[in-house]
Amino acid sequence: MHLAQRLALFDLDNTLVDLDAAFRVWAEKFTEAHDLGPDAVDWLIALDQVGYPHREAFFSQIRERFALPDYVEELWGRYRQRMPYLMHCRPQVLEGLTRLRGFGWRVAIVTNGTADNEFGKMQRTGLAEAVDAYALSGIPGIRKPDRGLFKIAA
Repeated sequence: MHLAQRLALFDLDNTLVDLDAAFRVWAEKFTEAHDLGPDAVDWLIALDQVGYPHREAFFSQIRERFALPDYVEELWGRYRQRMPYLMHCRPQVLEGLTRLRGFGWRVAIVTNGTADNEFGKMQRTGLAEAVDAYALSGIPGIRKPDRGLFKIAA
């Protein structure tokens, strides 16, 4: 009798890592660096929660609101470079993934976002080594919920 391989697929942001907490730290440092005033952090968090599908639109809003001289691409690029360093993965998450794999499960991450940012998060948190595979929407150009990204992970 052949048993089917068990597969568990996980999202990265706000599932395996706390993106909201990292975003708050980024927003605090960003407002401080640009001297944007005391209400800027709350405004940035509210804008983030609107859920812009592309960060270019998000940073365009920020640039316009605060009359920043930086180009949108520069703001977006610095954000992508910084975010992996602000991410943390709780030890219990890594232990849980290790236990799943120890019980014979294959474990993968399926996440939307740019490949450099998402892979940077996985590397910095230890998740890249804790899973069997990952599918990053930035590489094939397919985004969740398209089932093609899940097929890639499988």
